[in-house]
Amino acid sequence: MTAPLFELTNVHVSTPEGIEIVKGVDLVINAGEVHALMGPNGCGKSTLASALAGSPEYVITNGSVKLNGDDIADWDPDVRARAGLFLAFQYPHAIPGVSVRNFLQQAVQARTGNDVSTIEIYMSLSEWMETLGMDTAFMDRFLNEGFSGGEKKRNEILQMALLEPEMAILDETDSGLDIDALRIVADGVQAVRSKKPELGVLTITHYQRLLDHLQPDHVHIMNDGKIVRSGGMDLVATIEADGFDSFTGAST
Repeated sequence: MTAPLFELTNVHVSTPEGIEIVKGVDLVINAGEVHALMGPNGCGKSTLASALAGSPEYVITNGSVKLNGDDIADWDPDVRARAGLFLAFQYPHAIPGVSVRNFLQQAVQARTGNDVSTIEIYMSLSEWMETLGMDTAFMDRFLNEGFSGGEKKRNEILQMALLEPEMAILDETDSGLDIDALRIVADGVQAVRSKKPELGVLTITHYQRLLDHLQPDHVHIMNDGKIVRSGGMDLVATIEADGFDSFTGAST
């Protein structure tokens, strides 16, 4: 029997000071599936995403996090990334002095374990920048320095496209985007999925508009550090009509 692509079992996450934020999350994502995680501010969504990627700001205190059957909960962040776990940050950091092109050339080499030539990375960047509506001059700008909110989010999808992960976590990729930028980012995600159909996606969002583009296979509602309900797009319609209050105290 094939193991799920990504499986969380009773995952608890705390701050280094011992404050528990995520209080037992179970989640199974199979290859090729898109899952959406929604919930009010402060419920633990972004904390969970950061902890799954290995952020030192949080500690997984209990449970397992399996990628292709391997428990990665104790792996260093770079080891998780090389194994195929990708996180698109809600607030991407700037790296002055490092161009987008150089950053991605090094990142792709680390991910694949193979040398990547300058011309190879240029051709890949040019192809994906056209898909994402980005000027090719963008590749020689310093990573996220002076980028607009939309440029930062497109750059995150650009990274995902070139790194070809097994599992992608998109932490509020739609926040701060206007309608046109949102469509371009969503189309970019779908283009990456078309190239790699087995890619698993967990997108964290407050809003229906991104999900209208992505059409997730499963929607999960998080509240007070737990997933309290799982279902389909009908849950999103309920949220749009009644807000998250209707899920307070609900059970999965």
